[in-house]
Amino acid sequence: EVQLVESGGGLVQPGGSLRLSCDVSDYTKIDYCMGWFRRQAPGEEREEIADIYRRDGTASYADAVQGRFTISLDGNRLYLQLNGLKPEDTAMYYCAAAYKGVWPTCRSAVATFRNWGQGTQVTVSP
Repeated sequence: EVQLVESGGGLVQPGGSLRLSCDVSDYTKIDYCMGWFRRQAPGEEREEIADIYRRDGTASYADAVQGRFTISLDGNRLYLQLNGLKPEDTAMYYCAAAYKGVWPTCRSAVATFRNWGQGTQVTVSP
């Protein structure tokens, strides 16, 4: 695994938008899954909020972000568009990548990722 580098976080008011970015140039094979996770407080587990399959672009989302966040892949860049931000979206956001192989879903594949980067902080506050 290669450590990934996230960017694009910041301070935004409720209802605002941000776009997070991650360099996934080391994960170009067609059978890779990419995902975004977040950790809302130190010591908590990271939760997966979105994933996408490079082969066909199929994406899935956690209920908490469905309809507000959009994951996309453009060549070597993975993005997460965050719209309609809420204070409860405040968290450190991380990207992940994993080979899908025999895993039934991308969610299960990216759950195996362990080489976490520094993350990018998103803070939603008036």
